[in-house]
Amino acid sequence: MTRGVESATGALSEALFEPVIRLGVTGISQAGKTVFITSLVANLLDRGRMPQLVANAEGRIVSAYLQPQPDDTLPRFEYETHLAAVTAPEPRWPASTTALSELRLSLRIRPAGLLAGLKGPRTVHIDIVDYPGEWLLDLGLMDKSYEAWTAEALDRSRSRPGGAEFLAEAADIDAAAPHDEATARRLTDIFTEHLAVTRSAGFSDCSPGRFLMPGALEGSPVLTFVPLSRPAETPRGCLWREMQRRYEAYRQRVVKPFFRDHLSRIDRQIVLADVLGAIHSGPRAFEDLRRTMAGILTAFRPGRNGFFRELLLGRRVERILFAATKADHLHHSMHPRLTAVMQALVDEARRRADFAGAGTSAMSLASIRATVEETRQHQGQTLDLVRGTLENGKQAAFWPGDLPEDVSRLMSPAREGATEWLDGDFGAMRFRPATQGLKPGEGPPHIRLDRAVEFLIGDLL
Repeated sequence: MTRGVESATGALSEALFEPVIRLGVTGISQAGKTVFITSLVANLLDRGRMPQLVANAEGRIVSAYLQPQPDDTLPRFEYETHLAAVTAPEPRWPASTTALSELRLSLRIRPAGLLAGLKGPRTVHIDIVDYPGEWLLDLGLMDKSYEAWTAEALDRSRSRPGGAEFLAEAADIDAAAPHDEATARRLTDIFTEHLAVTRSAGFSDCSPGRFLMPGALEGSPVLTFVPLSRPAETPRGCLWREMQRRYEAYRQRVVKPFFRDHLSRIDRQIVLADVLGAIHSGPRAFEDLRRTMAGILTAFRPGRNGFFRELLLGRRVERILFAATKADHLHHSMHPRLTAVMQALVDEARRRADFAGAGTSAMSLASIRATVEETRQHQGQTLDLVRGTLENGKQAAFWPGDLPEDVSRLMSPAREGATEWLDGDFGAMRFRPATQGLKPGEGPPHIRLDRAVEFLIGDLL
C-alpha cells in the first residue's frame, strides 16, 4: 500500500509539474537493444532525421539534453561510449549491455493548441530503462512451482541443441541422495552451457535468464540449481529438496524484486526481435520466437493509467511496440513483408493487450542503417540487393531471399515442428556499421525510428 501511494503521489506531481515517461527497452535474441537506445538518444538530441515525430515536425521541441538519472542505484547507460563506437573512423557495433541501466533525456516542448501562445515551454523527462530480454522471460516463473518448471525445462531440452548432454547427466544423478555442492555446481555448469548453445542456435526462450547474464550474482547459490525430476523419496537435505529451495529463492529474491522495483513502473515499452535471424535459424527457432513473444505480455500489466487506477492497482503499460530490427538487411520492397511477419508473430499478444486497453503496434525498423540499396541483373533476373561492409572489412552485395507474401508459409511449418524450410532459402549476414558523415543537427541514419518514437511517446509531447 505504501508503494502504491508513493507511485500515485508521484504521478500526480508529474502531471502538475514536469511529466516523466518511463520507457522500457528490451530485446529478444540479439535484436540490437544497445544500438536502438544509442540511436534513439542521438536522434532526439539532433532531430534532423526525425520528420515523422509530429512534435518535431511542428517545431515544438525547443531543446533536448541529458540529465543525471533519478535512480542513483542503477548504472547509467553508456551513451557516449556507444555513440563513439558507431561513429568512429572505423565504426563497430557497441558491446551488448548485460545488466539493468538507465538514462534520462529531457525535452523542452512548446504547447500545442489554441492556448499555446499563453503558455511557456514545459519540460518532459524520458527515463529510458534498459534491461535484458532474458530477465523479462524469467517473469513467467513468478507463479510457477519448481516441479512445473522442471517438467517444461526437461521437455524443451529434449529437442534443443546441447540438451542431450545435460539430460544424460541428470539421469545419472540420484536426486534423493544428500546434497553435494560440487555435484550441484557441475550440473549447473552443464545446464548453463546448454542454454548458451541454445541461444547461439537462434532460440529465444532460454530461461532462467540470469544463468546467461548473472551480473553480481555469478557463482552464488541462487544461480546454482537445475531441473531434476522428483524422486520417489525426498528426505530432508537431499539434492532435489535443495534444488527446489534455490529455485524458490531465485523466484522470491531475484525475479519478483525486478518486477516490483523496475518493470511494474514502466509506462511505455518496446520489445525488439531479430526476426530475420530467427527465420534463418529455421522453423523451430522461428516457432520458439512466436511462443516467446506471446508469453512476453504476461510479464506486463497492459492498460490505461489514471490517478485512482495507479493508487489502487499500480501503473500500467499504456503502449507496447513490437519491432523487427535489422530492416536494412532487406531491400525496402521487402519491408512490408517483414512487418507482416512481425504482426503475425505477436498477434496473440496484441489481442490480449488491446483487450486490456493498451495500445499496441508492430513494425520493422533499423536503428542505425548499415547498408545501401542497389539493383543488379543476375542470370536473367532483376535482384534487389543491399550492400554493406562485412565483419572482415570487405564490401559485399547481398540478396537474402524473398520473404513470402503469405505469412502462413512460415507460420504453418513452424507450428507443425518442421526441421527446415521446404520452399525457401533465407540467408542472414552481419554488416558493420557504415562510416557516418553526420551533418550538424543530424543523428545517425535509420529506418522508421521516428515512427517508432511517435507511436511510443508522441501523444505525450
